[in-house]
Amino acid sequence: METGTKPLVVAISSRALFDLDESHRIYEEQGTEAYCRFQIENEDVPLEPGGAFNLVKKLLALNDNNPKTPRVEIILLSRNSADTGLRVFNSIQYHNLGIIRAVFTSGSSPYRYVAPFSANLFLSTSPEDVRMALEAGIAAATILPSNLGHNSESEQLRIAFDGDAVIFSDESERIFKERGLEAFTENEQQTARQA
Repeated sequence: METGTKPLVVAISSRALFDLDESHRIYEEQGTEAYCRFQIENEDVPLEPGGAFNLVKKLLALNDNNPKTPRVEIILLSRNSADTGLRVFNSIQYHNLGIIRAVFTSGSSPYRYVAPFSANLFLSTSPEDVRMALEAGIAAATILPSNLGHNSESEQLRIAFDGDAVIFSDESERIFKERGLEAFTENEQQTARQA
């Protein structure tokens, strides 16, 4: 990596990084006060890995060869308040993640902080937050639950995305939505012959 090259900055929601389902259930069923009390009472109980935990570990591992010039920086964005966010930071330390910058929004959508942190990508479990980020011109993706488990043995980093809409044109997707699968397949076959 050349000196002066900026790292890839990924902003990630705390619910994508850690399993906050139990906490979120308390919030939905008992309200904000019960949620805050639960987080504060459990601030020393590490959170379990969430859907994007392995991805974050693998991205941060790209920095292992030269920590003075990191290739990747992960920034945590959380709807927690600063006092309830202590459990999140304690969990970051417990899991030995190299995350040092974070924003705690006290309930508001965290996507607004992606641009001020110069993040290149925003990852969240909230489709609504991702939609708002995309509408604001921010590269974003929804983290979906995985059946692979959190103890993936592979150190290999694999990233898949919809190349038709990202790298190429979204013409095929529009044809599918407007005219159905048969028209989509016909367009794909015609396009393949042109290559």
